[in-house]
Amino acid sequence: MNFATCDLCDAHEDALADGRLRVLQPGFLLLGQARRFAGPAATLKVFEDNSLVRAALETPGNGRVLVVDGGGSLRCALVGGNLAQLGEKHGWAGIVVNGAVRDTEELEACAIGVRALATNPRKSVKLGAGQTDLIVDIAGELVRPGEWIYSDIDGILVSTEALV
Repeated sequence: MNFATCDLCDAHEDALADGRLRVLQPGFLLLGQARRFAGPAATLKVFEDNSLVRAALETPGNGRVLVVDGGGSLRCALVGGNLAQLGEKHGWAGIVVNGAVRDTEELEACAIGVRALATNPRKSVKLGAGQTDLIVDIAGELVRPGEWIYSDIDGILVSTEALV
């Protein structure tokens, strides 16, 4: 998929103005070999427990982007190298984490895009807690399942419809 988030913003100023296109706040790290990725959102809400993240990435991604609302917690990682490899194997386009990730060198070796607030070497608990397929709050912006995520080096966009 060939796009630039800057060009999408310029071409869709009306959607930016009325909220159909939103820009996530800057500051997300860009990891993985896919420096540009896009797809419909699959959403999760978890807190310091990555059990549902693993479960989602073990299913066919079909070019979707897994959007994980980790509550912005940086106390432990929700995605690491093994989970990114699962996502790559199962056809996920990317992962956006409102929280931390780990295994940075392993993430960089994966042919998947990963965006996160920070890195932390500590792993999460695995209690199976959380919710799937709901509206999540990612850095102050609501993301609904099925909305389109566009990510490149300049930022992350959320759109109510496919733009490219």
